[in-house]
Amino acid sequence: MREGLIGAVTALFIVGAPLAHAQQATSSPVGTPDSGRLSQAEFKMLTDVRVGVIKAALQLTPEQQQYWPAVEEAIRARAETRYRRLEALGERMGQWREIDPVQLYRQRADVLADRAAGLKKLADAWQPLYQTLSPDQKMRLRLVTVHAIEGFRNAIENRRMEVDDEEGLDLWIFPNEARGAR
Repeated sequence: MREGLIGAVTALFIVGAPLAHAQQATSSPVGTPDSGRLSQAEFKMLTDVRVGVIKAALQLTPEQQQYWPAVEEAIRARAETRYRRLEALGERMGQWREIDPVQLYRQRADVLADRAAGLKKLADAWQPLYQTLSPDQKMRLRLVTVHAIEGFRNAIENRRMEVDDEEGLDLWIFPNEARGAR
C-alpha cells in the first residue's frame, strides 16, 4: 500500500507540474484586486483595527497605559513580519523552479524560528501589562483572543477552499507553501 501511495504522489508530481506552472503563469500578481491578497496599506489598516479592538476591549487604566506602547509595537512588528513573509511566499509561488526538499526544509525551519522569536518578543511585551490587568480585563482579553483565533481559522479555511478551487494540483506540489506558513 505504501508503494502505491508513493507511486500515486509521484505521478501527481510528474503530471501536475506542467499544469501548475501554466496556472501560476496566468495567475494575478500579488496585491492586485484579483489576487486575493491584501496590499500593504490594507494589511496595515487591518493591523490598526486589530490593535484598536484589543486596546478598546482592555479599557486600560492610566497606570496601565505606560505598558501599552511596547505591546502595540510588538503586535505591529509581528504583523509587518507576517506581511513580508506572505509577500515573499506569493513571489516564490509565482516562480517556476525545481524543488530541493532539503532547501525547502531549511527554509521552513528558518521561517518557524523567526516566527518563534517574534512570538517570544510579543509575549515578553505583554508580560508586564498582563500582570497589571484586573480579572475582568483578563477575561476580555481572553474573549478577544478566542474570537481572533476563530477568525484566523475561518480565514485560513476560506483561503484553503479558494486555493483548492483555483490552484488544484498546486496543493500536491507545494503543500506547505500553498497553504501558507503557520
